[in-house]
Amino acid sequence: MRVVKEAEERKNEILDAAERLFGTNGFDNTSTADILNEIGIARGTLYYHFKSKEEILDAMIERMVKRLAKKAEKIVAEKDTPILQRLTKMMLALRVDDKNFGHGLLEQAHRPQNALMHQKMQKCILAEINPLITGLIQESIAQGICKTDYPGEVAEMTFLYANTVFDDLMELSAEEKQRKIAAFIYNLERLLHMEQNSMKSAIMPIFQENEK
Repeated sequence: MRVVKEAEERKNEILDAAERLFGTNGFDNTSTADILNEIGIARGTLYYHFKSKEEILDAMIERMVKRLAKKAEKIVAEKDTPILQRLTKMMLALRVDDKNFGHGLLEQAHRPQNALMHQKMQKCILAEINPLITGLIQESIAQGICKTDYPGEVAEMTFLYANTVFDDLMELSAEEKQRKIAAFIYNLERLLHMEQNSMKSAIMPIFQENEK
């Protein structure tokens, strides 16, 4: 007897299968036929929910990033916690690692042949997280902690720079990385008109945790 599932349940089933296969074989080496065989559905059922393999990838990444964003939103809402502590906690919760991107997906995303997957992850993360960072900056301005007329742009620039320079694809020596971390903190403080080293205690734990 044919099993009929609710649309959202079937959609998530397709995304779960794609997540496993993209993580094992990579995006380019996984076909829609592979996904069909993984869950045993007709091609028409898959195309009812997704028009292409790239659309599946978009939905899969969006689902993952939204899960991370929900964690971050809860931290940002902890108004009794100092702002810089919330920033640290939020960025640690947003770590793009194998815990948050399972099934070997992160490893696949960092392979040159899967550059599209990597690019889409970065774009989706920026869209979801930049408003949260902007909100923290605006709250900091209101409290007199920092000053800038461009909170959204500062959030965007620092986020993009950090995700580019400190990406796992970048081959940096320990000395180069430490210098870039110091420069990152220094310039972020200048953008926000903050005293030198005032951001160090908030930023350093993020890099230290990423090195574990």
